[in-house]
Amino acid sequence: MATIETLLRSANLPDSPTARLDAEWLLADALGKSSSYLRTWSDRDVDTAAEARFQASLARRRAGEPVAYILGRQGFWSLDLEVAPHTLIPRPDTELLVEAALALAPSTPLQALDLGTGTGAIALALAVERPAWQVTGVDRVAEAVALATRNATRLGLVNLRFERSDWFAALVGHRYDLIVSNPPYIPASDPHLQQGDVRFEPASALIAGEDGLDDIRRIVEAAPAHLHPRGWLLLEHGYDQAPAVRALLGAAGFVDVASRRDYGGHERVSLGRLRHAITTGGRDAE
Repeated sequence: MATIETLLRSANLPDSPTARLDAEWLLADALGKSSSYLRTWSDRDVDTAAEARFQASLARRRAGEPVAYILGRQGFWSLDLEVAPHTLIPRPDTELLVEAALALAPSTPLQALDLGTGTGAIALALAVERPAWQVTGVDRVAEAVALATRNATRLGLVNLRFERSDWFAALVGHRYDLIVSNPPYIPASDPHLQQGDVRFEPASALIAGEDGLDDIRRIVEAAPAHLHPRGWLLLEHGYDQAPAVRALLGAAGFVDVASRRDYGGHERVSLGRLRHAITTGGRDAE
């Protein structure tokens, strides 16, 4: 039998930029142990069944399949989330959106909405950090709604719910104090769509027209009808899209428009506050 260290050294993942880490996660999963166990007991033998599971996972990874889909889970914020191929894999960059929302809104009771929730990552993080909030997450994909609901149930969270909706379509008459979204924002012609993990992720969660802004335009246009006065809209977007997103927010009547930078210095989240309620027939509509 091979030892843990022998298997890790011979894992052979030449196309992965994080080959050693990938191998550790896959072997830990095959063994039903933690990554720290592998480092502590690197000279221990691995039984035949566990090695076979590990080799099968390696084959999937060599074919390009993301580790998160192989394992069926991904860490986000302080949470360990179930993931599946019909949802986008939660990424550390999106934690900036959570941080920005928490910094803007008080911890007192309010209504928050996560558009295009996928795994529920953003909504779940907000619900964990703000127990007084009532959080709603929506997604047009029924399987995503079911998966997000399972994540909430497993985490024991009761201050949120998930439902099926194509953006605001099923939310007529509902208003929120805070709306957040990590919508599709990649241009259809972007060559990165044919590279790396994104090849395995659902195109509908990635691509938004020729300039990547189609869904952001829809959200910005519709959001005022679903925000309370002085409510906030926060959007994640591509590293070079902030000026365009700020312009869209300003044109839609949002004020205090700004962007937030990620740790790499890129503007990745833009936001704006609704000054007034929308008006109908000259009167404020609540």
